[in-house]
Amino acid sequence: MRDAYPTIAVVGPTGAGKSALALSLAARFGGEIINCDSVQVYAGLDIGSAKTPLGERLGIAHHLLDLIEPDSEVTAGDYVREATAVLEAIRLRGALPVIVGGTGFYLRALLHGLSPAPTRNPELRQRLAEVAKRRPAALHRFLQRHDREAADRIHPNDHQKLMRAIELAGQITGPRQGLSGFRVLKIGLNPERAALYERLNERSRWMFENGLLEETESLLKRGVPATAKPLSTLGYRQAVSVLTQAIPLEEAIADCQVRTRHYAKRQITWFRSEPDVCWLTGFGDQDEVKHEADERVQAFLSG
Repeated sequence: MRDAYPTIAVVGPTGAGKSALALSLAARFGGEIINCDSVQVYAGLDIGSAKTPLGERLGIAHHLLDLIEPDSEVTAGDYVREATAVLEAIRLRGALPVIVGGTGFYLRALLHGLSPAPTRNPELRQRLAEVAKRRPAALHRFLQRHDREAADRIHPNDHQKLMRAIELAGQITGPRQGLSGFRVLKIGLNPERAALYERLNERSRWMFENGLLEETESLLKRGVPATAKPLSTLGYRQAVSVLTQAIPLEEAIADCQVRTRHYAKRQITWFRSEPDVCWLTGFGDQDEVKHEADERVQAFLSG
């Protein structure tokens, strides 16, 4: 592994300051940033996904942002193909790849590979369709028990995707093809929970007061359906509800705050199960955390 190309991955819950730390590391060590957030891959979804504004990127190259239009979808396989190509290009340029984002499934797929999926099972699908008719929420509850990550990505009413995910849960077989030729230092951010939740509450309100509704309305006017996958994500889902007058603004903000805190908790659980993460206590925009991360990366690069 000493000959493998060094790569940094900054992980942790939403609101932990991953982007700030990634920018600091890229500036310090001559890096380029690779997005690993499943919402930031969509063009036009900036405020709700906390995408780093262009003017704040310090002139550092950012990859896999605005990868696709919001009326399309990006699978984990799509992400792995794109990210692998970017990693190879960065290696050829002699820069340091800095992967950053909170979509743990994307990162795991990139580093460890995806196994071949089983073919569709018509008999199982028929049984699941019958269950969904009798108890519409049953499929989502079942998937939460057997594949929480997939359940978090799929709307409870999207029965077709739920049925496919249930087919996949526990049935994936075959060898995985993980990332080769790169050695990865995973840096995890672990801020104090109460402080993190306070930040998330403030950020949720800030988004609604600083353009999230206008951004969502613009997407809808462009023809992006309200049922599109990216508009079912945190912030955008609540913004759509406000714009369609389903719920008032304050209720939408409160719902976004609660669900964002729950999402952060699930991310923490996910990354805690990720092997070989170097955990740093605090937020990524704190000087002491940046200093500690610099030391870890310097030691990693010097072998």
